[in-house]
Amino acid sequence: MADTLRRAQLVREKLVEILGAGERVEVVKAPGRVNLIGEHTDYNDGFVLPAAVDREIIMAASPRDDDEVHLYALDLNSRSSFSLDRIEPDKQANWSNYIRGVLLLLKERGLPVRGMNAVFSGDVPVAAGMSSSAALEMATGVTAAAIGEFAVDMVELVKVAQAAENNFVGVNCGIMDQFISGLGKRGHALFLDCRSLDYELVPLPSNDEYKIVIANTMVKRGLVDSAYNERRSQCEMGVEILKEYLPGIKALRDVSPADFAKYKDKLPPVVAKRCEHIVFENERVKDSVKALRAGDVEEFGRLMRASHESLRDLYEVSCKELDIMVEAAWEAPGTCGARMTGAGFGGCTVNLVRAEAVDEFVAFVKARYAEETGNDPEIYVCEAEDGAKRLEL
Repeated sequence: MADTLRRAQLVREKLVEILGAGERVEVVKAPGRVNLIGEHTDYNDGFVLPAAVDREIIMAASPRDDDEVHLYALDLNSRSSFSLDRIEPDKQANWSNYIRGVLLLLKERGLPVRGMNAVFSGDVPVAAGMSSSAALEMATGVTAAAIGEFAVDMVELVKVAQAAENNFVGVNCGIMDQFISGLGKRGHALFLDCRSLDYELVPLPSNDEYKIVIANTMVKRGLVDSAYNERRSQCEMGVEILKEYLPGIKALRDVSPADFAKYKDKLPPVVAKRCEHIVFENERVKDSVKALRAGDVEEFGRLMRASHESLRDLYEVSCKELDIMVEAAWEAPGTCGARMTGAGFGGCTVNLVRAEAVDEFVAFVKARYAEETGNDPEIYVCEAEDGAKRLEL
């Protein structure tokens, strides 16, 4: 928290220095996230178990007396301005579109969005699968509410942020990223039903005993869009075929392991593999919640490993570098569990590591990965943090 407050003070000072600020300055933070288990289940109406982490976007803002919004991205040294009366995409400062989209949709809901000067900075790694975009959207929503002095339910704000990314920015993301950035809680993961949006906070092992370690392969996920669309259509095909035998189902989340075993042979082989991953991944998420509530870290680690093996062998969205990183983690000191996280074909792995062994773990995984790939990974040692909120400086 001390680092957060230091960075918040810096962002506030930069607001005054670069854009100017009145007597009232609001400062908010919104975290990035990692998905602990439950991969590719979201678009199958399934279950996920993400955690907000202590990498965040911090935004400082001051109200204006007109309808202008003046923005400065501190880390990019980039400005963007627009009027609330005419919110359109900015092709030059693409980063501003996440902010523009949220403000537009809040306005369309009839909320009293005000003009503002705003500066933001973040330490959520970009393009690493830790949802820097969702953090920026949620920081914008909380800032707009503070500046406009209106209340908005956090789940509604999550829906606004997702709609902004889908419809204004043009990225077809699910709702998990915004949900955990808005509703995360320190020391907890969030068990989310992607159909109903019902959620429960699930206690994680103590930060003093275990750390969440995210290892970035530094491989850009170039195949994700085409592979994502293909996997999604294969899952939909599986549902349509299984409906002949299970007429009540709407998505793969409605198919039990027993029913899948009974009708698996009715599916084309590749479709059967994809569906098998989803059916059993949903079970792994539910089993993970039980394990964490029971304090059974060993069982949770086993489920993480099974998730990776399923993503590698059945869903086929891993890659050589992800497998090398995960296999290194499985051998490293202090590892409780390790798996790829995110869409796949690059990006990051997530690891649960005993706190006293974190330094050894990082050194071992870095060395093994560099030796086998020739690339130097980035590794982030994290803790589960609170969701988006105003800060008192």
